[in-house]
Amino acid sequence: MVATHDLLAAMLRATAQVSDLIFSPGRLPQVEVNGQLIAVQAPGQRPLSADDTRRIASDLIGNNKQAITMLREQGYCDVSYGLPGIARFRVNVFIQRGSCAVVMRVIPTVIPDLALLGLPPHLGELANLRDGIVLVTGPRGSGKSSTLAALLDLINQQRTCHIITIEDPIEFLHNHKRATVHQRELHSDTPSLALALRAALRQAPNVILVGELRDRETMEMVLDAAETGHLVLSSLNTVDAAKTVERFVGAFSVPEQAAVRDRLAKTLRCIVSQRLIPRKDTATRVAVVEILKVNPLSLGCMDANGLSSQSLLQAMKEGTSEGMQHFDREIEKLVRAGIVDLDTGMMYATDPQELRQTLSDFRS
Repeated sequence: MVATHDLLAAMLRATAQVSDLIFSPGRLPQVEVNGQLIAVQAPGQRPLSADDTRRIASDLIGNNKQAITMLREQGYCDVSYGLPGIARFRVNVFIQRGSCAVVMRVIPTVIPDLALLGLPPHLGELANLRDGIVLVTGPRGSGKSSTLAALLDLINQQRTCHIITIEDPIEFLHNHKRATVHQRELHSDTPSLALALRAALRQAPNVILVGELRDRETMEMVLDAAETGHLVLSSLNTVDAAKTVERFVGAFSVPEQAAVRDRLAKTLRCIVSQRLIPRKDTATRVAVVEILKVNPLSLGCMDANGLSSQSLLQAMKEGTSEGMQHFDREIEKLVRAGIVDLDTGMMYATDPQELRQTLSDFRS
């Protein structure tokens, strides 16, 4: 079998727009392109054996002792890996049926900007925030990391400040520009997210990026950081803005939730939720974005008296003049413009029945 770095380079050359590489025993190496898995055929290439995937995993993990221990004890680990001058990867190695499998997310070597990502240009205003919480949400593969990287790069270009990132693993590499940027990787630079966040508050940052909010302890510390004058950027795997607020508050015990909802309402500045939808006439996808900003109406929806998905949706509908937007309205625009097929739009809508009614004139 060819060397791992040669195999990775060949897979990236196999087709354009590769987002993930997958290695599974009994399968040919696969790449994911616009949500579709494609087997990579090469002369003499055979399905991978358990020994093949174990060797690939070993090459990717290298001498990272913490990752090796985590894989042995918890059945998975995350590391980063680079092909100099070609690409970087976020790597997840996991055990299945007693053998190793590997999924590698391709990280572009160049940090994208908002325009390249197809995002509304007014999102760049978030780089001017001095404190509070900005959350970028969406399902796996929706581009959350790229959006966070674009926002962080804007801050880096525009502000003389101190930025600390805590990531698992480090994805985009940020060089010092106007800002000073320190990037810490979980397991290699710090043993835990909580310890890194606690330490960050003593390291005089203006901006803190936390790769993903995964537990109550991290969310509590993010609230603390925002309340003490820091700007915190992070992500959550949630489907829309309303579910993001529910997920955040729901991470805490019932007696704590009213107070947490009040704290979040006071510190939250914006939720950017993303979905990637297949285009009608090409194999590519278009980004659809929901934006919830905190204003008096949305603040009232999130206070300690309760929370309704419909009330936050109404706040977004009424906040269009302030740059807010909601998924189904954006999908409607794409369908009417002929960019997205009607049935595809229904599949990705938050409320397909209501959107179908809204588009009844279009169908006819």
